[in-house]
Amino acid sequence: MHVPVLKEEVLELLGLKKGYKVIDATLGLGGHSEEILKAIGETGHLYAFEQDERNLKVAQERLGPYQNQITYFHTNFVSLKTCLMDHGVSSVDAVLFDLGLSSPHVDNPERGFSFKKSGPLDMRYDQRQRLAASEIVNSWSENDLVEIFSKYGEERASKKVAREIISRRKEKPFDDTLELATFIGLVKRGIPEKKDPATNVFQAIRIAVNDEIAVLTDALNQAFEVLVSGGRMAVISYHSLEDRITKNIFRDYSKDIEDPNEPFINKILRLKMGMLITKKPVSPSDKEILENPRSRSAKLRVIEKL
Repeated sequence: MHVPVLKEEVLELLGLKKGYKVIDATLGLGGHSEEILKAIGETGHLYAFEQDERNLKVAQERLGPYQNQITYFHTNFVSLKTCLMDHGVSSVDAVLFDLGLSSPHVDNPERGFSFKKSGPLDMRYDQRQRLAASEIVNSWSENDLVEIFSKYGEERASKKVAREIISRRKEKPFDDTLELATFIGLVKRGIPEKKDPATNVFQAIRIAVNDEIAVLTDALNQAFEVLVSGGRMAVISYHSLEDRITKNIFRDYSKDIEDPNEPFINKILRLKMGMLITKKPVSPSDKEILENPRSRSAKLRVIEKL
């Protein structure tokens, strides 16, 4: 059974009540959604977003007893506001983003996310989209590869890895995840690391395939906009890039914005719109990490709209 990360902390910090309207922007296998539905009761309603068709079907089966309380959207959360408006919904009481990979993405080698198993270079959450990892690895320029490896993967050896990928693909294109991961390991041989040498590069490719950073920034702003006054938004991130974006957006909402062109008179362009519920990110307990090792890098941040 899928175990949602930071389950108790999410429920407590969102402050859910009976009758609440809630968005689960990352339905996954429905673990968090199930707990949310229990908390908001029969009079509450859940709006669930999931771009992966297989995950959506599993979640719908899991949440069968609550089917009359859920509106499903088979799309990326960047369409959040539009989807709600199409259903006549202008505001909600709480929003949750769990930005981690779901277990099927990692466990099923056919999805192309794992660097420990042989599978096609895919990495698409939504199989309807055209861009896959194979096109990035085999077609993008060296400069573009360096940019995504350094920007999205924070890979210190980005130039070396990109250069060697370009050289190798001239002889034979990459078509297998384990093949690429092994190649990256050889390129980075001798570089001391605590994690698998392919980790950062695979993260970067996945983010680029799914345009994760751009859509996250857009979706977080949309979600805050549809929150009622007193409503809360929770975000669970799993790498520093996502957490930094979340931290910066939450920080900007929780302070007055002053006019940079008027430094001496403190001219306020916009009053603060939110209050940080978590001054520092909440991390899983040692017990949770022991029971669910994939939760170890999770960080939870929560903001309340004023």
